[in-house]
Amino acid sequence: MNTLMTKSKSDLGELSRDLANRAEAFCAHYFPDGRKQGNYWVIGDTSGAAGKSLAVRLHDNAGRKAGNWTDYESGEYGDLIDLLRENLRSTKSEAIKEARSFLGENPSPAKRTEDQSPAITSNKRIAQARKLFEYGKPTFRTLASAYLLNRDIKRFGPALRYHPTVFVRVGEDDNAELEKRPALLGKITDNDGITTGVARTFLNPQTKRVADMESPKRILGQLHGNAIRFGIGAYPEDMIAGEGLENVLSVGTALPDSDLASCLTANHLGMFIPPTTIKRLWIARDNDKAGEEASGRLRERAEKSGLWCGELVPKQDDFNKDLVDYGVERLRIHLEESMKTQLTG
Repeated sequence: MNTLMTKSKSDLGELSRDLANRAEAFCAHYFPDGRKQGNYWVIGDTSGAAGKSLAVRLHDNAGRKAGNWTDYESGEYGDLIDLLRENLRSTKSEAIKEARSFLGENPSPAKRTEDQSPAITSNKRIAQARKLFEYGKPTFRTLASAYLLNRDIKRFGPALRYHPTVFVRVGEDDNAELEKRPALLGKITDNDGITTGVARTFLNPQTKRVADMESPKRILGQLHGNAIRFGIGAYPEDMIAGEGLENVLSVGTALPDSDLASCLTANHLGMFIPPTTIKRLWIARDNDKAGEEASGRLRERAEKSGLWCGELVPKQDDFNKDLVDYGVERLRIHLEESMKTQLTG
């Protein structure tokens, strides 16, 4: 057992060093919104947003190793495998597989081949996401609808589907067997309506809640700049973009005629690319520091392009909590009054 553990740690260390040797290419591929400053690749946070808070060392220098990074705002740090895991919102095992794909490694004798380039790997993940969503079925009278109704959410749409047996690797062990778990699927699209990924929310059939497992919410494919969308509503010139799927659907439950975009996380809300067809963007953020900062980043970019922006903030931590605790009518009044104040103020 100790020999196997030592070998596993040795292999992981070797993988980390191989990534570090290609640190600049790694950063340019996964964090294109960053920029090189001297011996560092600088980004805003682990999502890859533009900024200066997080620095990745590109080459060994004065005893300090390439590939190590520090987020000076959050205090997080690690190697490139850790950074990839945070960026993908995945398990360590999934991040290791992605890292090996980036390096062009085969699962059989180590050999780098052209058909395993990062771009091809990304395309494969998007193709897998499209196939998974296609195999899903409508949420009506399924565990997925029960989960949302359990949270008082009554806004659905064709961007949601349900699959009773989605394969998932539970835990951190590379050798852990794939399990089949039921999941709510959310179709991620770009502004042209092209599917770029799928969000998987794994569910517990007994409790009708999120499954008790590490990272029960996972993304397959490409989320950067994109979102799960619900519309078209009665006001095509307006869009409400927010963080988590449940919170955005809570807003949509109160405002059923609104076009919605769920970016799934605060970091990706900050990177959202609004469609050019709208005139007003309402940013529905969580009531915390991460939400505030993400809203600020999105608003700054959107307003530079000439788009009017407003901000919607829940009374409590998030909009789903407001919906459950206060009811749909009070949430509707709160949102409409907030909108009216900002439009007339």
